[in-house]
Amino acid sequence: MDVITTHVNADFDCLGSMVAAARLYPGSLLSFPGSQEKGVRDFFARHPDYFPPVTRAKDIDLAAVTRLIVVDCQDGARIGRFAEITDRPGLEIHIYDHHPVTERSLRPTGGVIRPCGSSSAILAGIMMEHGLSLTPEEATLVMLGIYEDTGRLLFPSTTRDDYLAAAWLLGQGGRLNIVSDFVSQELTVQQVELLNTLLKTLKTTTVNGVNVSIAHATCDTYVGDIAALAHMMRDMENLDALFLVVEMENRIHMVARSRVPEVNVGEILRRFNGGGHATAASAALRDQPLKRVLERLEELLRVVVSPRVCARDIMSSPVKTMAAGTSIAEARDFLTRYNCNAMPVMEGERMIGIISRKIVEKAIYHDLGASPVEDFMHSEFMRAVPATLLSDIQEYMVEGNRRFVPVFDGERLAGAVTRTDLLRHMYGGRRGEPEALYDVESLAYVPKSRSIAGLIAKHLPAAAIGLLRELGRSGDELGLAVYAVGGFVRDLLLGVRNLDMDVTVEGDGIFFAERFAAANGCRVRSHHKFGTAVVIFPDGRKIDVASTRLEYYESPGVLPIVERSSLRHDLYRRDFTINTLAFCLNSGSFGRLTDYFGGQQDIQEGVVRVLHNLSFVEDPTRVFRAIRFEQRLGFRIAPHTENLIRSAVRMNVLDRVGGKRLCNELVLILEEREPVGAIGRMSALGLLRFVHPALKVVPETERVIHETTQVLAWFRLLYLDDPCEQWQVYFLALCDGLRHEEFLDACRRLTLPGRAMTRVFAGRRHALGILDAIQRRLKRGHEIRMSEIHAWFHGLPLEMLLYLAAKAARDEVRRFVSLYLTRLRQVRRGLDGEALKALGLTDGPRFRGIMERLLAARLDGEITSDAEERAMAAALILSNNRADVSKMQH
Repeated sequence: MDVITTHVNADFDCLGSMVAAARLYPGSLLSFPGSQEKGVRDFFARHPDYFPPVTRAKDIDLAAVTRLIVVDCQDGARIGRFAEITDRPGLEIHIYDHHPVTERSLRPTGGVIRPCGSSSAILAGIMMEHGLSLTPEEATLVMLGIYEDTGRLLFPSTTRDDYLAAAWLLGQGGRLNIVSDFVSQELTVQQVELLNTLLKTLKTTTVNGVNVSIAHATCDTYVGDIAALAHMMRDMENLDALFLVVEMENRIHMVARSRVPEVNVGEILRRFNGGGHATAASAALRDQPLKRVLERLEELLRVVVSPRVCARDIMSSPVKTMAAGTSIAEARDFLTRYNCNAMPVMEGERMIGIISRKIVEKAIYHDLGASPVEDFMHSEFMRAVPATLLSDIQEYMVEGNRRFVPVFDGERLAGAVTRTDLLRHMYGGRRGEPEALYDVESLAYVPKSRSIAGLIAKHLPAAAIGLLRELGRSGDELGLAVYAVGGFVRDLLLGVRNLDMDVTVEGDGIFFAERFAAANGCRVRSHHKFGTAVVIFPDGRKIDVASTRLEYYESPGVLPIVERSSLRHDLYRRDFTINTLAFCLNSGSFGRLTDYFGGQQDIQEGVVRVLHNLSFVEDPTRVFRAIRFEQRLGFRIAPHTENLIRSAVRMNVLDRVGGKRLCNELVLILEEREPVGAIGRMSALGLLRFVHPALKVVPETERVIHETTQVLAWFRLLYLDDPCEQWQVYFLALCDGLRHEEFLDACRRLTLPGRAMTRVFAGRRHALGILDAIQRRLKRGHEIRMSEIHAWFHGLPLEMLLYLAAKAARDEVRRFVSLYLTRLRQVRRGLDGEALKALGLTDGPRFRGIMERLLAARLDGEITSDAEERAMAAALILSNNRADVSKMQH
């Protein structure tokens, strides 16, 4: 028996999710584990015809439940009596929820848990994918869930999926007039009175250096939508963290909102048996006095809120510096190369000043480019230490109009706090702007940090988790911070299986790799130029290890210069925001995710976005990677990023990319599971001309490319053991419209190795000649023997055969290729050369002819056994010998 349930005190998102889940699980029972919110009860009082069939929880035989479907919740403590069976062996638990995974979350065997504005939108999206439909009444209930949890699609937690789901529900007959009645934009009289009371009791207290605001009230009757009041108060008073505690109808209702990472309201309200996100959460308590709840909240805040931030918490390290004798002109190059607005000036190991970009530019304006920076640097500056409070640094920067504060450990320069670090910490994310600012100095993202230990435990096998923890322990022993980074982290958040681990070390990555390898019986292959190493395990597994580093480009399109740097700079050098995520492997912070550049949000929204405007100029191959990620992940390239691609194409920056690098990117695209979409994108963005000016996707080429997909799918279904280089087949299809000379030029542009060049180019010419011969033979209309088919295809590489099958317009050619691959190429003669010699055949021009005649006889069914073959061979040899004797006599 299937049962669909949710959390106690169910709201509209619970109701909408249950209704949608009922369509995904036909025949299941719907059951509320407890009461519903007053708004839900009022709705059914006015619209009883909308009420779905619901079974009371106490009437359900728990022993008969084989599958429990939980929506808008994953906390076993919040699902009433259904929690009694969650540990039962064999029980399937499917969870559909938009809240983050926590230590208290149930372990699901199915379902979907991912960030979204509402659980109703997640389930509606699944219904869209499966082509299911809803009645107008059901669509209205699901739409109510979306509109309630997203604040009418206006809360910052709202995602693209919520909008798409709402549009689809409207098309299913959802009634917005009914939704608007219960998710109203206007405050009721009772809400206005409650808002006034809350504003009067609002008190802001500094907790561990963070401003936390609490307001409370008591109401005789129920007042709905306190969440809307919380948003309104937060915006009216510009509050960092707000808790509303309202007593009504023998219950305490708590709603919390936070803009600062130090206050995770979801974690705090979970202590009150509530839940939610780090930025928005709620809870409801029964039979507890208001005063005691407020006291407990204050006690909890003083324990849970992160302590005051010090310089060590946000400083960048190591710091790029320049020598005192550096000229002003050289200083400008330094500041541009490292994307800095200010840089320390050093005299040996001692810092003596700070030079800013503003001063450098003005000095150059006055023709002082040859002067040393020490002549114009700021020699008076704040000397912070790691424990210096951020509030002190903030005061110094604001009052002194300074943008750079060095941090010292004794006399050693240990790090720096920039104005950007301060703003990022104070003001957090994008605040709803439509497009990110791509310069690192103006990125407005707080480095969002949260634990993904639950995701790691859910998606990775035990052996992989053990390996990650062992890497972290090695970092602990060496005093080095170790992180998993890049695509491995991205795919973990997407729930995509990927065990290809990349590790970054804040320090000497090669040293770390060598020590780890020595302790674990591994080999190491090091690349000192780039500060990278590959750890090779005895079973052949590999892990890439790198030092955190930055890269700069001396000219567009060339390989970068690499230097040691901090984790933030290491992540900033990467291609796209979705690949800039890292989580810590050290024991004390295992699973702590760091997100400097909004990668989580872009993953959630399905967007491929570069980090800065010169990204494609510095490394044009990123254009191909953008397309590859877009197509593989089902994402979309952000509009601004696509504009930057088109600008790079207009500037012809891809002409500067070496053939080998261009070839590598093209091969990676054509090796994707379904590269047709990527080929279309390359064509639309004008990238194919950088392979060859005549390369275009005309209708005939498009036909061959689509046929290639069908042919490769057919080939995989044959379950043959032959290795096939898929990229070659697609490359041949893509270049189908090129003449032989043009195709050769394209191969040369891609710098194909000599052997591959010969194989691909010469093989293509030979294959197309064979196709012409086959087509002429088919026109004659005579029966085609098996030996003819074998002669056509024998010696052709597998990739050429598949290309011919895709290119051929006639089904007969595909049938010939299939016949050759599955049967004819396995046919062998029974007699070898030695056996023929034993029968009296001597070496000479007829030797090969007889061997070919015997194989043809086998193929065409003239002979079917070794004895028949031996007899035919003897007759052929005798006939040839007689011919030789006759020739000699004449």
